[in-house]
Amino acid sequence: MSKIRVLTVFGTRPEAIKMAPLVKELEKQPDVFKSIVCVTAQHRQMLDQVLKLFRIYPDFDLNIMKPNQDLWSITSEVLLLMKDVFDKSKPDIVLVHGDTTTSMAAALSAFYARIPVGHVEAGLRTFNKFYPFPEEINRVFADAVSSYHFAPTDTSVQNLVNSSISNEHIYKTGNTVIDALLHTVENNRVDLSYIGLHPELKTILLTSHRRENFGEPIRNICKAVLELVDKNKDIQVVYPVHLNPNVQQPVNELLGGKERIHLIEPMEYAPFCSLMKESHIIMTDSGGVQEEAPSLGKPVLVLRTTTERPEAVEYGTVKLVGTDTQKIVDEVQNLLDNQDEYKKMSESINPYGDGLASKRIVEIIQKEFDKE
Repeated sequence: MSKIRVLTVFGTRPEAIKMAPLVKELEKQPDVFKSIVCVTAQHRQMLDQVLKLFRIYPDFDLNIMKPNQDLWSITSEVLLLMKDVFDKSKPDIVLVHGDTTTSMAAALSAFYARIPVGHVEAGLRTFNKFYPFPEEINRVFADAVSSYHFAPTDTSVQNLVNSSISNEHIYKTGNTVIDALLHTVENNRVDLSYIGLHPELKTILLTSHRRENFGEPIRNICKAVLELVDKNKDIQVVYPVHLNPNVQQPVNELLGGKERIHLIEPMEYAPFCSLMKESHIIMTDSGGVQEEAPSLGKPVLVLRTTTERPEAVEYGTVKLVGTDTQKIVDEVQNLLDNQDEYKKMSESINPYGDGLASKRIVEIIQKEFDKE
């Protein structure tokens, strides 16, 4: 029987982290699968860090990243360049992930080529097409053109069913990010001494880089950090600052040079996992961190007003706090002062998986193609 030719496409660091365990799982069965990897390099440097960590060597590298790239250029380049990749690789199925512009454009290109698409992390929704932007519509679009939907949770499964997608090819698998996290924490312990953290202080990890928080929201977040550090002499804040000037400028202006606030360069994945593990509280507007941190027993305060990952909110591991300065201060202070509240969040069950999502997805692909 001929091998199942699986083309995995990703272009950003978050996609690479979540697709890496799936690529490695496919590689375990060379008699069944021909695993082919295409990266678009929508992000270049951060993507390459993950490829190196997981020892993934792409068969195709579109290398599209350019200074001041916009959504039009990313979409058009991926859409056009993937045609040549399909012609050369002749895949039986194309796997895309989540909600990036790479995923949306690659899925559309595969649809034009009449190649079945498998959407990993399908079915997430905020039901607000402008928040997160453009991710909400990217994900809806990828779901619409996909033939196989690998949904992480019951909620995401129901979202797909409610979208009139046939449940014949909807599968609840858990989230592959937990596979990546658990593997990395177990196998890649990293020395964080270079940050200069004081071992007796509680560490608050902060990440904020989303477009929706550019401008006044990110300034409000910084003001909250200043107030918290001033009120609590037993805490320190670490902020890996995204390279985007819309983040760098206000963060360095407001937080630069302040005592017990460590502004550091963006971190590679393994050190970031180690830092999450060492942190007391995590504040973030990231999607992936909402899924990862609960597996490490860390309360997460989400610096957004909506989330496409409501399960963790329902389970109590995550709380939406938005970007109002006083609201952020109040919620962080509550976790610092109230041991019961901290324990309730840190010990809640993570609804996003058990580290076996990639294995399930590979088994499903094999079964689906065995039917044909």
